[in-house]
Amino acid sequence: MSPLDKVRYLDFPKICDPRGNLTFIEGGRHVPFPIKRVFYIYDVPGGAWRGAHAHKQCTQVLIPVAGSFDARLSDGSETRQFHLAGSDTALMVPPGLWLSTHNYTTGSICLVLCDELYDEDDYIRDFDDYLEYAKNTFSIPS
Repeated sequence: MSPLDKVRYLDFPKICDPRGNLTFIEGGRHVPFPIKRVFYIYDVPGGAWRGAHAHKQCTQVLIPVAGSFDARLSDGSETRQFHLAGSDTALMVPPGLWLSTHNYTTGSICLVLCDELYDEDDYIRDFDDYLEYAKNTFSIPS
């Protein structure tokens, strides 16, 4: 089974109020893991791509807290694209997928929740290395 089959959108609670909306996220409840790391991506120049790597162990949840962007995911054989817009919806990305984000609108902010602490050894940053990893891990044909 490809990890692409495990990618899914997550919907978070949205409390509407005339003074402004509120969305909250609880680890183990709204995301299926305890949150160990949080980071955010912002001020992305027009036309730029972010990501372009895979994780061996880390699951990530991408949240467009402002603006919108696209996430392109590949298992080495198939590629799928997901559009993220609206801060009460997120995309859960399991480990083992090549992830790139792009098409950021002006003022976009991508908040990322992780189930692992930062570990450089968890990253695959070269696409050819990733293809070899995917072939050996997921039995992806060459």
